[in-house]
Amino acid sequence: MNQVLRRNLPFLGLMVIAVALAGFIWFGLPHDREVQSLWIFVFKLLPFIFAAEAIARLDVELFKRVQAVRLLIPVCFMVFFLYFVPKIFFYMDDHPNLYYHVLTVTPFLILAFALSHRLGGGTPGNARRLAFGMLIIMVSGAEDLAFLTVNDLRGTDFYPIPEVWSWASHMEVRLGHPPTKNEAFIFIAVHLLIAAFVLFAPTRWFEKLNPWRKKAAATSAPNPPVETAANEAEPVAVKTAAKPEDS
Repeated sequence: MNQVLRRNLPFLGLMVIAVALAGFIWFGLPHDREVQSLWIFVFKLLPFIFAAEAIARLDVELFKRVQAVRLLIPVCFMVFFLYFVPKIFFYMDDHPNLYYHVLTVTPFLILAFALSHRLGGGTPGNARRLAFGMLIIMVSGAEDLAFLTVNDLRGTDFYPIPEVWSWASHMEVRLGHPPTKNEAFIFIAVHLLIAAFVLFAPTRWFEKLNPWRKKAAATSAPNPPVETAANEAEPVAVKTAAKPEDS
C-alpha cells in the first residue's frame, strides 16, 4: 500500500464516516427545530465529532505540499456563502427552517475554523481544543441568553426574561424538564466553565487520561545511550527537546 495513503487512512476513514453520518442526518431525518430526545441530540453530534478528529489527524505536510489551503478554505467559504446565506434569506419568514439552517451552519463554521488552524500548522491537540471548546459553547444555551439580552424585547413574551425557558429543547432533553430561569443560568455557566477547561487546561492533564499515548510513548522510546565521556551531556539536550507538545 502506498505510504502516503497508509499515513492518511485514519483521516480518510474518519472523514468518510463523518460525511456519511451528516448525509443521513440531513437527508434521512426530519428537519426539526425541537430536539426530540437525548439520543437524537447525541446522534446529531456524531458527524462533528468524527470530522473534528479527522481534521486533527490530517497530514499537514502533505496538505502544505499540494497547497490544499488554497482550495479547502475557499470551498468552506463558498458552502457558507453560496448555500447557507441564500437559504437564510429564503427562510427569513419561516422561522423553523431558518433556525434549522443556522443550527447546521454553526458547527460547519467551527470545523472550518479548526481546519484553518490545522492547515496553518496548528497542532492536533489545539485543533481538538478549538473544535470541542466551541461546540460546548454552542450547546451551552449562551445563545438563548444572548437573544434575551442583546435584543430589545419589550412588549413581547420574552420580556422580562421568562421564569421558564420552554423553548430550550436542547436543555430540556438533558435536564428532563424545561429549565427554569435560574437552572438555565447555572446550565450555561457550567458549560462555559467546561469549555474554558477544554481550551486552557494544561496538556499534561489530558495526557494522563489517554492510556494509548503512554503505550505509544513507551513503545517508541529509544534505547538509553551508552554512558561515555563523549555523550554525557546528551541526555540533558534530549530532555530539553522532548518537551511534550499539545498534540
